[in-house]
Amino acid sequence: MSLPRLEEYLNSNHVPYDTMRHAHAFTAQATAASANISGKEMAKTVMVHLDGKLAMAVLPANEWLNLASLRECSGAREAALASESEFKDRFPECEVGAMPPFGNLYGMDVYADDALTEDEMIAFNAGSHRELMRMDWRDFERLVHPRVAHLSRM
Repeated sequence: MSLPRLEEYLNSNHVPYDTMRHAHAFTAQATAASANISGKEMAKTVMVHLDGKLAMAVLPANEWLNLASLRECSGAREAALASESEFKDRFPECEVGAMPPFGNLYGMDVYADDALTEDEMIAFNAGSHRELMRMDWRDFERLVHPRVAHLSRM
């Protein structure tokens, strides 16, 4: 079942979305393959520390985060990956590593890779390793207000 908090938020903002069940998968690439969607459309949420503050970096499943690009985009002096133990309690209703890229619902800044803007749709984990949500990129951008920049490795 999708996250009630996220569903309520999307419904209250009149945003259409689809939910999709898929075979149990832990990586974003495996989730995309299991759900039969492209690795470019499937977004993964990477938890990071920017000057010690938790934030989300959202990238296509088939890309890797470039921490130097994220640091430059955010204006942070330091950017580092966060460990699961550092963020799992922030998402009590989610399986670890399956949180949706809606940092605004959790008091976090969101940075999105510009490659995600190339598709009309964005798909992402819906709080579990067995379900994802899919919605229009423009709606995601309007609700989340991510800072969009080139964040993936070249």
